[in-house]
Amino acid sequence: MNKTILTLSAIALGAGVLFASSSRALAYRGDPNVQGPNYTAERHEAMIKAFDNKDYNAWKGLMQSKGRVVQVINEGNFSKFAEMHKLMLEGKTDEANKIRTELGLGLKDGSGQGQGQRSGYGRNANR
Repeated sequence: MNKTILTLSAIALGAGVLFASSSRALAYRGDPNVQGPNYTAERHEAMIKAFDNKDYNAWKGLMQSKGRVVQVINEGNFSKFAEMHKLMLEGKTDEANKIRTELGLGLKDGSGQGQGQRSGYGRNANR
């Protein structure tokens, strides 16, 4: 009886830890109203300044090479990314999502440049 209670308790605790850690990792997903795990007021202000000034190097330094976005966004397309950020803050999500897709960042459903184009899928499937 004690082994059963201990086993069930361990499983419940493990499931709780797994749920808590996965929901934190999936928190941001492109919504500017959701604070990511690296949020601080100082970093937020620096990010806003980088976007307003279209300062790619400042943004890149703040990102510390974390996330897929730093693999996609570069100095050449940062101004478009900054425009997307501005549109999101203004609530113009359709326009912002169009830019997000153009940049290859995809949306919550996984769409975007480079997505779904593996063997037999995507634009080149019928060629």
